Amino acid sequence: MTGSNLERVGRERPASLPLLLLVLTVTTGLIDAVSVLGLGRVFTANMTGNVVFLGFALARVPGFSAVRSLAALAAFLAGAVIGGRLGIRLDGSRGRWLATVAVVESSLLFAAALTAVGYDGAQLVPVARLYSLIGLTAVAMGLRNATVRRLAVPDLTTTVLTLTLAGLGADSSFAGGDNPRFARRVASVAAMLAGAVAGGMLVLAVGVAWPLAVSGAITLLATLIYVARVAPPSARRP
Repeated sequence: MTGSNLERVGRERPASLPLLLLVLTVTTGLIDAVSVLGLGRVFTANMTGNVVFLGFALARVPGFSAVRSLAALAAFLAGAVIGGRLGIRLDGSRGRWLATVAVVESSLLFAAALTAVGYDGAQLVPVARLYSLIGLTAVAMGLRNATVRRLAVPDLTTTVLTLTLAGLGADSSFAGGDNPRFARRVASVAAMLAGAVAGGMLVLAVGVAWPLAVSGAITLLATLIYVARVAPPSARRP
């Protein structure tokens, strides 16, 4: 199934897929809060930030770790490979594809939540659990990014906002534009912010296990509801 075919199928109910992606954007804020606040200043969802953190580590800025950043990058790429293969293998059925991705991604996040029991995010110990958490969450986010990339819904990547914010400014009436997808763009920023606020509060209050479990549950439930109510069981090439 090509990107254009996916978009054509999604237009059967135009608001449904963007709504799902907005919900997933909230979980990205949760994951970012976990990784930055609880895993030692590393991003496992936002690889742009992670590459910057890697640069800080290589410059020997205190508090940053090249090993942690490289571990997240490697795991993210592995997840993206898995996501790409699933997209090709399940090419004929959008519902089955998205449901499978949601089950795998949420399973990784649930596994991370269990791994986080007994983990000390302030001291980053035990070290084995730290790197397990980095690996599990980064693979999950790589998988998600590969999937969302294949869906190709404008302004809803679920993990980065740079181009979304650029679009808000460049396409605004102040720049001579007509504000296309204004509500969607603002909602995307708000969703990420809300997830980060909630994630930060949860990490500070109860540690990293609960935000990971909540992210897994939201991802699984939201996607399965979308698949059951909106996505057709099969969308084959004409």
